[in-house]
Amino acid sequence: MEITAIIPARGNSKGIKRKNLINFCNKPLIYWSIKQALESKLITNVVVTSDNSEILNFSEKCGAITIKRPIKISGDKATSESALIHAIKTINFEIDVIVFLQATSPLRSTNDIDNAIKKFLKDKSSSLFSGSKMNDFNIWSKSKRNLKSINYNWKKRTIRQSKKNEIWCENGSIYVTKPKHLLKNKNRLTKKITIYEMLPYQAFEIDEIEDIPFMETIFRKFFL
Repeated sequence: MEITAIIPARGNSKGIKRKNLINFCNKPLIYWSIKQALESKLITNVVVTSDNSEILNFSEKCGAITIKRPIKISGDKATSESALIHAIKTINFEIDVIVFLQATSPLRSTNDIDNAIKKFLKDKSSSLFSGSKMNDFNIWSKSKRNLKSINYNWKKRTIRQSKKNEIWCENGSIYVTKPKHLLKNKNRLTKKITIYEMLPYQAFEIDEIEDIPFMETIFRKFFL
């Protein structure tokens, strides 16, 4: 079975300039996702798609296959799905399963990737996302005019153990799907969806420069 990891990595970002190449634990950020994928026992190919030559050159040196992403699908409004679909259509080998990894969510291990793939295959799923249970949190939504409690009734507060429904946070770290579903629906998630459970601290991702020292502390403690 051909299982290919695809790591989209744009050259620019609104929040952090050259985000995918920032120093994270003494390596460019994208290095860690490439390394985790290359060390997988199940992934057969690791692909990095980017509009940026520096990212592509570095990724190739790390051992990844690289794809030059067109400018028209590299802007702030471009979806990750557009990059994944372009990569699928560009790759010159067969793919049975895609593992989509976001470089800005490095708080994962190679074991997480392999276990997510195993769960995807065991459950005979169409797609899978990694997530964490949020039952311990009282979750609210906020509009301009009011607040609304989502997973409990604030008028009738109960102990957290009595909450009936499980609430999950989609953490953005690992997605698994099949090319045919992605091409047809233009969505990383489709049909029978499975969750691969990760720990709550693995839900953090790098959006702002202030996130880096906090996440480096976690990464050094649990993954180095």
